[in-house]
Amino acid sequence: MQSTSLSEGEGNALFPIVLSVVAAAATGVLWAYANPIQLVPGVIQWRIFAFLPPIVGILIGWRSGFICGYLGTIVWSLLAGTFIPAHSLIVDGIMVGLTGLVPGLLFDPAKTSFNKATLVRIALTCLLVGLVMVAAVAASLAYLGIFPFWWAFGYIGLSDIVPMVIGTPLLVLPALKILKSAHPAGFKRF
Repeated sequence: MQSTSLSEGEGNALFPIVLSVVAAAATGVLWAYANPIQLVPGVIQWRIFAFLPPIVGILIGWRSGFICGYLGTIVWSLLAGTFIPAHSLIVDGIMVGLTGLVPGLLFDPAKTSFNKATLVRIALTCLLVGLVMVAAVAASLAYLGIFPFWWAFGYIGLSDIVPMVIGTPLLVLPALKILKSAHPAGFKRF
């Protein structure tokens, strides 16, 4: 497998901030409208784009990954009609934001060689942070009386963890190559 890294340049400092907000909006829209498999119709879909916050976190920076996950969740919940202020703004938003933050902290393209071992570590990181996220979100939904904990844990786990564990390591290298093509001089991560 090819080893790839991204050097940090002095490029435009605004680029990663703008890209994280654009990625957050795209994430929310994709989660709301591009999930063909309904696990619980109208409420829980198989989020085939759940890999976006971890990839944004890894490539653009941990803050960007958090913004992508947090704002993506808010956009999705508003578009899907599932916005619950205490749950969406606090528990769901923050926990999904962490699915972008944690991989972004652990895997910096300027310091990481993306070989097979790294891709396995990325998948394991997505699994662990996904399990924590799903447990917190399921607990919040159970506390609010919306779904039983284990029921929510199972369906949300299928919805989010599977695409993160498979999609993030599978797509991080192609996304890195696209990003390097667009910004050959590099940029500061955010």
